[in-house]
Amino acid sequence: MGNICRSPTAEGVMRHLLAERGLDGEIEVQSAGTGGWHAGNPPDARATAAARERGITLQGEARQVTARDFEDFDLLVAMDRENLEELRAIAPPGTEDKLRMLVADGRDVPDPYYGGPRGFEAVLDLIETASEDLLDELQRAR
Repeated sequence: MGNICRSPTAEGVMRHLLAERGLDGEIEVQSAGTGGWHAGNPPDARATAAARERGITLQGEARQVTARDFEDFDLLVAMDRENLEELRAIAPPGTEDKLRMLVADGRDVPDPYYGGPRGFEAVLDLIETASEDLLDELQRAR
């Protein structure tokens, strides 16, 4: 939503996986939120700390998704159904097929913002699993 917890975590995890698989520079990864209230802020300190414990770096600053993102990127990945609907609402005609969910074990990725540290760990677990699955899928499609 605000691009300080789940999305930068997913970006950091995907960058980490790309580096592990020797795919740096082959897939562009960038996070953004459907809301703009945290624009310009760094990733949440709790998300950053949880990721750091796993050797994953979160970086960048929050930004809001724009219509241009549908032109610039082949795939826009939502963390939950609410954000998917927000993306559908702003998708230019003919770009809806670029939208998908990041799903692990059939579940949305919950927002850990109002929870404790364990929530950030649980989100990392889900994002790591779902990101590995997504990257496997993208590699098979090449």
